[in-house]
Amino acid sequence: MLQIFSVTKAIDFLKHAKVISLLSVVLVVGSLLSLGVKGINWGLDFTGGTVVELEFSQQVDLIQLRSGLDADEAEGAVVQNFGSSRDVLIRLPVREEIKSDDQVSAVMEAARSIDSNVIQKRVEFVGPQVGKELAEQGGLAVIVALICILIYVSFRFEWRLAMGSVAALGHDVIVTLGVFSILQLEFDLTVLAGLLTVVGYSLNDTIVVYDRVRENFLKMRKGGPNEVVNKSITQTMSRTIITTGTTLVVVIALFLKGGTMIHGFATALLCGIFVGTYSSIYVASFLAIKLGICREHMMPVEIEKEGADQDAVMP
Repeated sequence: MLQIFSVTKAIDFLKHAKVISLLSVVLVVGSLLSLGVKGINWGLDFTGGTVVELEFSQQVDLIQLRSGLDADEAEGAVVQNFGSSRDVLIRLPVREEIKSDDQVSAVMEAARSIDSNVIQKRVEFVGPQVGKELAEQGGLAVIVALICILIYVSFRFEWRLAMGSVAALGHDVIVTLGVFSILQLEFDLTVLAGLLTVVGYSLNDTIVVYDRVRENFLKMRKGGPNEVVNKSITQTMSRTIITTGTTLVVVIALFLKGGTMIHGFATALLCGIFVGTYSSIYVASFLAIKLGICREHMMPVEIEKEGADQDAVMP
């Protein structure tokens, strides 16, 4: 395995486990409070409605544009910059009595009154029923993924390790959702895809550490659970740095240069990578230790041979 550096002595990662675990509890509680109070800024994919993306020839005054959207068709419109000061995104709620085309026409009329050279770059419409179904199916997808992971890890590892890994995944998902809730970033289907990617990324990191923990429990006869976990994390640290570093290079490039369409996806991945990397140590492994993981739990089950309880027959 490629090594950036070699550490002969185990680093005491768990020395600060209680403090960092307390920080994780604060992050999770804060995220849940924000989700309960502020909620999530659902995108058009989930709420339904019409979105219009405009490109102006020069910097546009959003206040002036909002005041120009005084037609009944544009009532309730949300206006915001989208990437640059010349790009504007306008979200229009679903109105049963008004057609989507009439809403777009009202928006374009107001935009042309400010800048005759305005360009209509994109128009999308999603029905409210479709958006509701997408929200339900998206939440169900995350829950099913966590349940399937719990079953998989329970078969591959001991149940204490399985509980630690699922707790870490739940921690990563909640904190990432909390960031979107606190900052009121738009949550659309690309963000949901990023959230599921975070689950897979975090699980992979946790599985690598757990494999080494199981191996070291069988090798290290005198070490306790803390020593075994510290040794395992130290041995996989080089791999973690390589994986995290190369992934961050790509994700940061997407975040900065990937365009507005995948900006939410890149944001979710950035949050998930940082949170998922440390949760593999200070949530998954530390919780497994608190649940009482020890060498006996890692030992293979001895299968008694047929007739082993019978006395040997003397010739």
